[in-house]
Amino acid sequence: MIVARSIPEARTALRDLPRPLGFVPTMGALHAGHLSLVESARSRCAGVAASVFVNPTQFGRGEDFDTYPRDEARDLRLLEEAGVAVVFMPTAGDMYPEGFATNVHVGGAVTESLEGSSRPSHFDGVAVIVTKLLGVVQPDLLFLGEKDAQQLAVVRRFVRDLDLPVEVAGVPTLREADGLAMSSRNVFLTREQRATAPDLYRALLAGAAAAGEPGAAAKDVVVAATSALLLPDGALDPDAVDEALAHPRFELDYLAVVDEDTFVPEGELGPRSRLVVAARLGSTRLIDTISLASAYPAKDATA
Repeated sequence: MIVARSIPEARTALRDLPRPLGFVPTMGALHAGHLSLVESARSRCAGVAASVFVNPTQFGRGEDFDTYPRDEARDLRLLEEAGVAVVFMPTAGDMYPEGFATNVHVGGAVTESLEGSSRPSHFDGVAVIVTKLLGVVQPDLLFLGEKDAQQLAVVRRFVRDLDLPVEVAGVPTLREADGLAMSSRNVFLTREQRATAPDLYRALLAGAAAAGEPGAAAKDVVVAATSALLLPDGALDPDAVDEALAHPRFELDYLAVVDEDTFVPEGELGPRSRLVVAARLGSTRLIDTISLASAYPAKDATA
């Protein structure tokens, strides 16, 4: 495996890789979810490249850029074992040299709602770094995880708008045995918080189940079923107050049903409906999502 630490080194190393070329961009602190992206790339592509770069422009003020987990040696070992041919590991100075003055901004609900409103400028940072990485690597396919559903929609939007010659492939979320979506930030959870964290996915499953009930077309039904498991304090047994106080609870950032392409909020369920949530456990912010498409009745092909 070749490790390229500058843009010229990366272009030289990538030039000889067989096509089609798959690309997996990461911020390091790799886990099995990242490796599932590599596996998907290897299943569809003759050559696979990856990047490891903790991108400062997608972190807002007060976010965890300085404390974001980093382990270069482990990341490189895992990528080599997974079959990656070239890893691009630039510095911030490589990607944002002195005088850098260009932005890539995607407008509309896809960037301005939910993650966009909670983390202003986040998607501008994502858009510019992905555009730059695509310019260096020039892959045929780009592999991204579906857990970051809004980010996936943003990337697909600017790739279409800018006619970038790459296919964006979404890869299903990989989960721990108890359902918690894999994330590099999970290492920040305390033992008690880690025991609570899978409730986020259980709540999404409850929302999806409610969507499948007869006559349950309104998004309010789905949101109510989900939030009932995330915010159950009002239903707690008064005799269990001490236990409740000792049990970490979620601080809900947002919970919504959206169109998975545009991220416009939906009132009624449709074939692109997706339930998305962000919540904090202590200082750790978790996001998760589930498609509601299976609850949407398929049209009769004979009609």
